[in-house]
Amino acid sequence: MEPQRDEQLWEIAKKRAAFQRSLVSYFVINGLLWFIWWFTAGRRGINLEMPWPVWSALGWGIGLLFQYLNAYGGGKQDLVEKEYEKLKNKN
Repeated sequence: MEPQRDEQLWEIAKKRAAFQRSLVSYFVINGLLWFIWWFTAGRRGINLEMPWPVWSALGWGIGLLFQYLNAYGGGKQDLVEKEYEKLKNKN
């Protein structure tokens, strides 16, 4: 017989695992993009004012930030539960 798992904890674990996979992908892919930029334009001094990999790193980084907040920062339900506990403890 398999022990029952807490579904809420399971969902949190899935979100955190997905974030960790995304973080690894972010560093690998963006590292590769910066490597390509460096060997095609960067070391020759072409377009040094705004390298093009900045845009992918920035855009993907913003999405990654939201994924982090969803996985580790708590969700709407957590905020509701905290407020409920505060109100319950006041009375």
